[in-house]
Amino acid sequence: MEYTILKLSQMAGVSTRTLRHYDSIGLLKPLRTNSSGYRIYGQKEIALLQQILFYRELGFGLEEIRSIVLSPGFDNLTALQEHRRKLKQERERLDILISTVDKTIDSVTGRKTMTDRDKFEGFKKDLVAANEAKYGKEIREKYGDETIDKSNQRMLKLTKEEYDRWEELSRLIHITLKEAYETKDPSGEKAQETARLHREWLTLSWGHYNKEAHAGLGDMYAADDRFKAYYDKEQDGLAEFLRDAIHVYTADLKDE
Repeated sequence: MEYTILKLSQMAGVSTRTLRHYDSIGLLKPLRTNSSGYRIYGQKEIALLQQILFYRELGFGLEEIRSIVLSPGFDNLTALQEHRRKLKQERERLDILISTVDKTIDSVTGRKTMTDRDKFEGFKKDLVAANEAKYGKEIREKYGDETIDKSNQRMLKLTKEEYDRWEELSRLIHITLKEAYETKDPSGEKAQETARLHREWLTLSWGHYNKEAHAGLGDMYAADDRFKAYYDKEQDGLAEFLRDAIHVYTADLKDE
């Protein structure tokens, strides 16, 4: 069955303007244009639009989606299976948050007592679940299940003080990274301070430090589109600069 751009818009819940934009950037081309000049979409285009909408719901940017769905090795079934895995993880993450809210409501209304640790545990579990949903596949392929499972358990065992420090380090890394980038010198004092803060942040997450793993993570930040987008969201080039700063930092470290 074929659809005009208007019919497809109504069925898919996206505007005709959005579909025209997808066409203009080469993300979703119509099957053909009829004699009246209307875009016509077939089953292949409908399946592609579904994939695009799935990736959008998972937080991917259009350029990233385009590079994925238009790559020669893209497989629709494999992509759907991966969507299902990520959506299940997102559901688990939301269930954790709902449970924490329910327990807090019970505490506020006096039905049950909730310790400060209970309030804190929900957010740690949510953080682990969110990271698994967004980056789990990539980091598990790079570091292995055992390493990532240990890191997740380490995060869940953080004390409130450690977790607060971990969040503060996350904030400081972004601030110093932007300041360091202005110097254009990854070996400079500010860049190396950023790398040191990043090491402390990682050590809290991992429970140990390994300079080769640290350097490898820097490489992933610059190579993987999702990690790159996380650091480059405020300014292009930050992910690659952080990678370079980490490489300088780890090269100067003695084996531990």
